[in-house]
Amino acid sequence: MINKLISAEDAVKRVKDGDTVMVGGFLAGGHPEELVRALVETQSAGQLSLISNDTGTPELSIYKLVQSGRVKHIYASYIGSNPETGRLLMTKEAEVNLYPQGTLAEKIRAGGAGLGGVLTPVGVGTIVEEGKRKLDIEGREYLLELPLHANVALIRAHKADEAGNLVIDGSSRNFNFVMAMAADYVVAEVDTYVKLGEIDPNHVNVPGILIDAIVKVGNTHE
Repeated sequence: MINKLISAEDAVKRVKDGDTVMVGGFLAGGHPEELVRALVETQSAGQLSLISNDTGTPELSIYKLVQSGRVKHIYASYIGSNPETGRLLMTKEAEVNLYPQGTLAEKIRAGGAGLGGVLTPVGVGTIVEEGKRKLDIEGREYLLELPLHANVALIRAHKADEAGNLVIDGSSRNFNFVMAMAADYVVAEVDTYVKLGEIDPNHVNVPGILIDAIVKVGNTHE
């Protein structure tokens, strides 16, 4: 069995210039803080595209990533807690694309499922529909939202076993599950690392086949 346990610093070496990076979490909930911190500190990759629900708050490393000037495209749902993302939107120093939260989640899910896109009525008749194809289905208009896929996904979980099977507690599941399916290389930051077979299969939220690397933080063992 391949050893998936590596350091945060080694994990983020997979991020190259021009890559698209997904970062899980809803503000601090389910956010892979140590992985993003390592990415910020390496300073080895630029011209990045960032896919994140909210791009964090000033207390989180993702804020520093946005502030670093290394991110040129942002795909997000809510940026009100990150004034730097708002500044980039206004100055156009980076291209910031905003989506309704459910739409963003579905675009990522579509990327992981290999779909050509999803149809949604959300945003019809608003600024959200600008530049998008509209389809009439049985008398109702829908927007065609194209899938999102990434080179690397940085996600957060409570527990992992040696195969990479993940347990994600409660609302921390947020974007972490769909992002695990929608990237070429997926790294999971976890609190607890256990032997294969120590996680009840019924409790697995993300199967290990989707996880390429595991980074353990803290000192929790079981």
